[in-house]
Amino acid sequence: MTDRLQAAQTALNEGRRDEAIDELIAAVTEDPARPAQVYRVLALQCYNAGRFEEGVRHVAAGVERHPKDYDLLNVYGVLLRKVRRQAEAVPLLEAATRLRPKDLAAASNLGNVLLDLREGARAEAVFAKLVRANPRNAEFHRQLGRALTQQGKIEPAITRFRTAVNLKKDLTDGWLDLVGALTEEFRTAEAEETLDRAIAANPGDQRLLEGKAMILRRSGQMRRAEQFLTELLPANPDAAWLHYQIGVLVADWDREKANAALRRAVELEPDRLDYAISLVESLERTRIGDEGGNIEEAYQLALKLMPRKAEFGDAANKVMTEVFVRVADFDAMDEVGDFKTLGRGWASSGRHTALLKQLARIKNDEDRQELVEQHRIWGREVEKAAARRPIKRPPPRPKGGKIRLGFMSSDLRQHPVGYFAMPLFDHVDNERFEVFVYSYYLGQEDAAQQHITSKISGYRWWPDVGIGEAAERIAEDQLDILIELGGSTHMNKLEVMAYRPAPLQASWLGYPHSAGLSSIDYFICDPFSLPTRPEYLVEKPLLMPKSWIALGERFFSNRVEIRQTLPEETNGFITYGTANNPHKYTSELLRAWARVVAATPNSKFAFIRPEGGAKSFRENITAQFALEGVSADRLVWHVVRGAHLPYYNEVDITLDTFPLTGGTTTTETLWMGVPLVSLRGPAFHERLSYSIMSNAGLGDLCADNLEDYHALALKLAADRDRRRAIRASIRDDLRKSPLGDTQQFARDFYDMIHRTVTERR
Repeated sequence: MTDRLQAAQTALNEGRRDEAIDELIAAVTEDPARPAQVYRVLALQCYNAGRFEEGVRHVAAGVERHPKDYDLLNVYGVLLRKVRRQAEAVPLLEAATRLRPKDLAAASNLGNVLLDLREGARAEAVFAKLVRANPRNAEFHRQLGRALTQQGKIEPAITRFRTAVNLKKDLTDGWLDLVGALTEEFRTAEAEETLDRAIAANPGDQRLLEGKAMILRRSGQMRRAEQFLTELLPANPDAAWLHYQIGVLVADWDREKANAALRRAVELEPDRLDYAISLVESLERTRIGDEGGNIEEAYQLALKLMPRKAEFGDAANKVMTEVFVRVADFDAMDEVGDFKTLGRGWASSGRHTALLKQLARIKNDEDRQELVEQHRIWGREVEKAAARRPIKRPPPRPKGGKIRLGFMSSDLRQHPVGYFAMPLFDHVDNERFEVFVYSYYLGQEDAAQQHITSKISGYRWWPDVGIGEAAERIAEDQLDILIELGGSTHMNKLEVMAYRPAPLQASWLGYPHSAGLSSIDYFICDPFSLPTRPEYLVEKPLLMPKSWIALGERFFSNRVEIRQTLPEETNGFITYGTANNPHKYTSELLRAWARVVAATPNSKFAFIRPEGGAKSFRENITAQFALEGVSADRLVWHVVRGAHLPYYNEVDITLDTFPLTGGTTTTETLWMGVPLVSLRGPAFHERLSYSIMSNAGLGDLCADNLEDYHALALKLAADRDRRRAIRASIRDDLRKSPLGDTQQFARDFYDMIHRTVTERR
């Protein structure tokens, strides 16, 4: 027996740690009644070697044998923290502190675990005692500051962080915590000055330099951040962190440069998971060049990272899910995490954009209500943060006068949101309203922006502004009502709404679900898209009388002609198809489509998507169709982005996605003369196509269950006369419908807003 311990000691002396661990494991396995010291050494070596799971298993046995050994209890708690089982670590570390109240190690570890669990009040009590016991310990002051921050006690926290860095000038974490707290309070100039002092005290400190770049980014000073990082590059050409920071910074306006910088970062430090994840994200979002090739590269890199899944946090889970969505790898998506765990993780960590990908994964009513709660979780966190740092507001305007109406969106340009919102600017009600637009768009001004600017009282274009500053600037315009049109889509700042810069606030158009903020009063919809149950919305519904959208005349034009000959007549077979985004796909959906194709002799299915250029996307889709007996030669790939409308001339019938139905794609398919079959559900995002189709006079093509969906598709395939009639008359029909009567739509919209505001004045 002692030979094992001797062999372990020899291996340790010679630097063969893994061999030593194996010998120690064998020793305690052969004789569990080993002294506590053997288990202590084993636990410590497992910790140092990163073999945390093994350490947990064997230390648990040691604690069972030696339940009052301080060191074992302490290291057991630390190992449990490493494997993210913090709740189990708490009682162990509490027991250790009771055994040795004056020994500060276990108490410090207990405080750290409580911080992980976001139990700020309990962590404050622990670190307050530690500070009293050792008032010169900078780390204890820092951790006390973190505990205070978690409770919203920002000023006391800042005091603790200042104390920490005064005690220890090279305490990088302390400086960053101090800067973070100042930034959260919108004290941006003070935060930057503090970082400059930190950098002066610690020249060349990588994390402090990174911190300055991040502060500039968070305050909206993107170009200053780029200049700062670029000036560091000549002296640090092989600094992986520098390439990484440049990559994530410039991605919004120079994707090619971002990819090159992130590739270099990964090349320099290939084991850094965050660098690799950021490269995956950037490649997946690259729309220039070979988009399919970019997606494929992102996907293959993501697969290589999956063995490190235990290291993923919410950010990595989001990126991985988005990549697997793009190539329809549903098994990999499920491996990343389940609907509830992922959604609540993203909501709690402020990742609202990730929740859009949850809409397609809803299977039942429990999921619908769970998704509403996930949005509420995000909203509560954002509103708590906003409440801690109220914005400055001007005195109220005198009552009366024109209503001041604001629209907040970075997409009021040549973008689908702009397409549908344009009637409100083409037909502005200047007699009753002053209209303002607030945009954070980082690109170049286009013709649509110029047109909107010429029609309204003020187009506020703020590409370099933070959230709090944006809220204050909007408040200065003394609006009566603010409508956000972007949700959490790219370059929008939904969090601004949490500060309530206007007394009334609403959501419309850009996001097919409640945002989750209680500070948003209304959700604009119509009688068709209105959810069947009130609990599917956080806000109060604000109903347009007919349609909640209209087709902007500047965008839905005759520039792309409808080919009057049916594709079936040219090809000799029916072609079904879709241009919908893969984030709306599920295995159930694809197999439902495949069953329709299988039941239609010689038919084909066309995917009008840039993802068709990715080998794995084609393979995964083909595999799903094969499950229903549809061979690969019956699938058609139109690899296109943007200029996709002509490809509808190759499609006889569009099959809609579900449960997240089409919106823009539904209007486009109808505009191009292609009838659509849709599945209607109870929530708003399940009724988008139903609203469009009903207002277009085609509501009978919406089914309430999969069987009817299937039957409607086959019936339409057999009804060549109806398809020919739709193709011949649809554009005139749409122009005469509530979707095409843009002047009436604008009148209805402004009437609705006028009524809502005057009732609350």
